[in-house]
Amino acid sequence: MAMAAVAAVAAELRGWVAAVAARDASWREALAAWAPLLGSLSGLAAQMRAAQRLPWGRSPLGTFGELRERLWRKQRGAAEAVMEELGGRRTELRAVRDAVGAGVAAVLGLYEERAAELGLAVSLRRGPRCPSLAEALEGLQDVERYYRHLCLESELLLRGISCDSLEEMEALPQAWERILERYRGDVVEATLVKVSLFVDNHRELCCSPGS
Repeated sequence: MAMAAVAAVAAELRGWVAAVAARDASWREALAAWAPLLGSLSGLAAQMRAAQRLPWGRSPLGTFGELRERLWRKQRGAAEAVMEELGGRRTELRAVRDAVGAGVAAVLGLYEERAAELGLAVSLRRGPRCPSLAEALEGLQDVERYYRHLCLESELLLRGISCDSLEEMEALPQAWERILERYRGDVVEATLVKVSLFVDNHRELCCSPGS
């Protein structure tokens, strides 16, 4: 019975690995788009701050009464367009987060259904080339947590962007780098390798001594 239960969970994990590998490519593409977009916002903020410091009334530009307001509206409109594009990228991150979370829930749900058949000993047992099932499931939760936390950080960063806080807008690239440093994407690659090893070698768990 344990062998059948392990095989069932391994099959579910095989599908999870394939789905995450495909989704992670979309995730990385969306993440890569954030840096140049935030850089554009930073540049716009610098321009807007420079325009605010201009002595409009004491320069030849002062004769053009509406120029300052028109320039501000143009710069603000450009910033809002970039923020809208960032919102689209945020939606892509959410889609990956939700899909990966659903996949993790499905695997854990199957494990709970077959837990009695598996038994604790089989779940914790490691093979010569095979991590334990418990380690594989822990890796799934690490990946889900990585996507969820980084998605939340991106949302909080986007919500905080305002043309009324130009100094903070100018510092957006540095803020984004700090976020990326806290959440390293190598957890996904490491987990995919670990789970793939389990999927390919799970029979060792039921053929080893004591099974």
